[in-house]
Amino acid sequence: MSTVSQAARVSAGRVSHASRVGRIAVSVADGIATVEICNPAQRNALTKAMCLEIQELMPQLDTDPDIAVVALRGAGDTFCAGASIKELSSVLLDPQPDGSVVDHLSLADHAIASLSKPTVALVDGACMGGGWQIASACDFIIANQRAVFGLTPAKIGIIYPRPGIERLVRLVGHANAKYILLTGQTFTADQAQALGLVADVVPSASFEQQCEALLESLRNRSRFSMHSMKRLVDLDASDGQTDIDQEWAAAWSAMPDSPDMEIGISAFLNREQPRFTWRPFG
Repeated sequence: MSTVSQAARVSAGRVSHASRVGRIAVSVADGIATVEICNPAQRNALTKAMCLEIQELMPQLDTDPDIAVVALRGAGDTFCAGASIKELSSVLLDPQPDGSVVDHLSLADHAIASLSKPTVALVDGACMGGGWQIASACDFIIANQRAVFGLTPAKIGIIYPRPGIERLVRLVGHANAKYILLTGQTFTADQAQALGLVADVVPSASFEQQCEALLESLRNRSRFSMHSMKRLVDLDASDGQTDIDQEWAAAWSAMPDSPDMEIGISAFLNREQPRFTWRPFG
């Protein structure tokens, strides 16, 4: 039984109504959670409240045993225009009673990046500013060929958040990161892929069908394999406090004890579709 709270769920019939006030909608079907950024009046820009919703929602999705994959997308034909200009200070520089400031966009980024389950950003239309940071917090980005990308802090006199800059440098290198940030240029989906901002570009005519097929494929893969390899890949981006050798040793030694190894080998030898059973919780 799904453990995602009913308050977090938005049925298909209510999404359009909820999106008028700006919120994060989620639906779960057949092991796939679709999280939708809904704020069409501001081209799906993220408000402080929406960033807080993401922070609350992601741990629920991660511990829900019915969910194998999480997909992030924007409502309608826009992914996300970034942080809401009207609320930019409260999103990025929210003052606290103790004198500190909170970057809610980066906390939402961290909530997505912390998921142990595979996450995919499905980008259609504009993916600008903080929109790319949120998308890049997923394991990879699949872009519609008509999508456009731009990291534009230099156009409005701000600094891109540290998690976004650090991830950008890891993905595209120092020179390309400077080129992208300092020019504030907008890139086509193909240009974005060439730079390393996205993993794949899909023709518009088949975008929905190919995304559906990709999510279904991930849903049927070994969760043991996906969870373990995601964690090991992410070790390179850790804060340096993790004992990498110990993490690798623990993952490697767990492999024979996972039921998925025997299931996968047997299915391969018998030319059958494997039905993996390993689950991260319970």
